[in-house]
Amino acid sequence: MGIKKGIRFITLKSVGSYINFLSYVRPQKAVELSYALFSQPRIGRLQEESLPKVLRNTEKETFHHNEHHFQTYIWKGNETKILLVHGWESNAARWKKTLPHLQKSGSTIIAIDAPAHGQSSGKEFNVPLYAEFINKAVEKYQPTIIIGHSIGGAACVYHQYLFPNTSINKMVILGAPSELKTLIDNYISMLSLNSKMFSLLESKFMSRFNFKLEDFSGQKFASQFNVSGLIAHDTSDTIVAFDEGKKIASNWKNSQFIETIGLGHGMHDDQLYDKVIEFLFSEGSK
Repeated sequence: MGIKKGIRFITLKSVGSYINFLSYVRPQKAVELSYALFSQPRIGRLQEESLPKVLRNTEKETFHHNEHHFQTYIWKGNETKILLVHGWESNAARWKKTLPHLQKSGSTIIAIDAPAHGQSSGKEFNVPLYAEFINKAVEKYQPTIIIGHSIGGAACVYHQYLFPNTSINKMVILGAPSELKTLIDNYISMLSLNSKMFSLLESKFMSRFNFKLEDFSGQKFASQFNVSGLIAHDTSDTIVAFDEGKKIASNWKNSQFIETIGLGHGMHDDQLYDKVIEFLFSEGSK
């Protein structure tokens, strides 16, 4: 174990020990702290005056949604519109390597900044709010294609479950988690939290979002889809387990699953993008 990894390991275990202690003496504080650590990204913010080059020469639009606002970036093209949905501790600039492949189609491309990421507002990220942002963008731009990476892919799946009758008819899901319970289990394991904390977090999600952890499942959501989908996941993904992608694909009746090797979680690869383009635009793909 390297020095940096060792320090991070010790830090995580120290934080976990503190939360475990709080769970007995101040359980409410323990659950608020553990939820904040789970839901508040530490990187991924963007400032208007120092945007990455890929985002500078775009049309930009800020949407207001309840007490929130979120940012979109538009690369103008033809009438076909593609919505891009990034993942955790990232922003719309993550699509820099993807854009040239999509732009060959001539399509108009729209990228969104997630809650608490990029130039969007807030400190907390959660998938239900992200799905609401996505829906506002879908209503405005009427994209026929949506592409999501990582937790952004999970948000696309949840959005499609909530809003099945939109303009979207094709979905591409890259390196996305399926089960919320798996995410929570991994988080608890990473911090070595006790069983009491699992119960407290489970109650937190129920009160905050009105669903049980096991009910938030991409595998279950996808079983109701009529749109066509392409799900890709890498066998060497160390962020989101390979089996998560297979779960999403397993119940999605009009979908294809692509297994990649050696791409990791980012999944930037010319051959993969060629398959995505073929799925989206070839004559035989419905």
